[in-house]
Amino acid sequence: MKLSTKVMGREMYLAGKWVGSDRTTEVLNPQDNTVITTVPAATAEDMLFAIEEAKKGAKKAANLPVHLRMTIINKAADYIEDRIEAYAVTISQEGSKTIKEARNEVKRCIQTLRLSAEEARRINGETIPFDQSETGENRVGYFYRFPIGIIGAITPFNDPLNLVAHKVGPAIASGNAIIVKPATVTPLSALLLAKAFDHAGLPEKILSVVTGNGRDVGDVLVTHPDVRMISFTGGLETGESIARKAGLKKLSMELGSNSPAIVLKDADIKQAVEACVSGAYSAAGQNCIGVQRIFIEEEAYADFKSSFLQKTAMYKVGDKRLETTDMGPLINEKEAIRVEKWVNEAVEMGAELLIGGKRDGAFYSPTVLENVPENCTIAREEIFGPVVLLYPVSDLQAAIEKSNDVNFGLHAGIFTKDIEKAFSAIHQLNVGGIMINDSGDYRIDGMPFGGVKGSGLGREGVKFAIQDMTEPKVVSFKLQNVGTQL
Repeated sequence: MKLSTKVMGREMYLAGKWVGSDRTTEVLNPQDNTVITTVPAATAEDMLFAIEEAKKGAKKAANLPVHLRMTIINKAADYIEDRIEAYAVTISQEGSKTIKEARNEVKRCIQTLRLSAEEARRINGETIPFDQSETGENRVGYFYRFPIGIIGAITPFNDPLNLVAHKVGPAIASGNAIIVKPATVTPLSALLLAKAFDHAGLPEKILSVVTGNGRDVGDVLVTHPDVRMISFTGGLETGESIARKAGLKKLSMELGSNSPAIVLKDADIKQAVEACVSGAYSAAGQNCIGVQRIFIEEEAYADFKSSFLQKTAMYKVGDKRLETTDMGPLINEKEAIRVEKWVNEAVEMGAELLIGGKRDGAFYSPTVLENVPENCTIAREEIFGPVVLLYPVSDLQAAIEKSNDVNFGLHAGIFTKDIEKAFSAIHQLNVGGIMINDSGDYRIDGMPFGGVKGSGLGREGVKFAIQDMTEPKVVSFKLQNVGTQL
């Protein structure tokens, strides 16, 4: 390990120091596969060093007064706010987002950090009436929440800044140390977040961003007994592997979805189409709450289908840098080939391709299928690409049953003017969140975010992440002759 000069994008942030390495990995722009820069390819020894330093950092973080935590987090948010365009360009360069989508992500990151600072002041406990038990007479007490120590965060490529902030902000707000392993293909945005906290004066050893391949450092982070929580956002298969390896520690997992939307015959079809098109194709469909399956009541099917295809045909795919572009490439050509394979399999099994289905390198055109057999891969798994499946259904109950008939349950949307039907869907859909007259592709950073079944464990969202990142400690005082004498 060698210390080097601080050149953004060429060092990782190791326990508060910018550290270079002779081992590097390239960061590529998926649009044309050009090399943006290189970052260190961390070793197991680097990760072990980060954990050892984080043990000291956890003590510093726990002893950091709340007002200082708030000040540091807000200063980091200020730093990013002053550099929105630079952060957005980095997000767009290394990932799939257009420049417009990237700017929105930077703004959400700032909001996530400011929420984290605010929630730091609300980590409260409660008094406990011990005399509710006969053995509790002459006792008074309370509980308070304390930080768990070291948190390991493994983050995805599709929101490379804000989803890192969703782990780092709450961790620092609640007095923990945190080690981030960002997605191998999009490490630069996470390093930019570390730069903001470095500038804000975060004490050394509290935060590390360890770059490189997960196979080299992932198991060290996941299995180490001093890491008391793993917060993971990614695929189901990887999440299940982490759960098996992690041992006795907290797990927070957001594992994706196969998100349904339901459109009833009384819905505002224009509103439903606009929401579902945006929800399906933003970030090239690489969004865990992106719309994948749409169930339309038969009476409205033809109208919805026609409008949806018309809106899809207008979607502009191309250069991420252009303000006029609606959708860029997938994260790499391998992912585009996978999506292409799944679509082709569905068509071979009897699905009808209504629009799209064309690949050019890492680009895959917005695609719509109907008559999709239930047993093909694309109907059962998370597509994570710009593909939508349309299904006519006889009524709401049929739509709910089909929506629930997968091993995922993150978000869902329903479009209707009938409040009774809306509440029926609310109570019957087996998901972590349901949006009424909107697609499931809606989230604010202050809400509890997560799902059921294969969509994960626990909830993100600043307040709810802090709950997971702290533990309650009960305090009881045994006193003499307290209370009224009988």
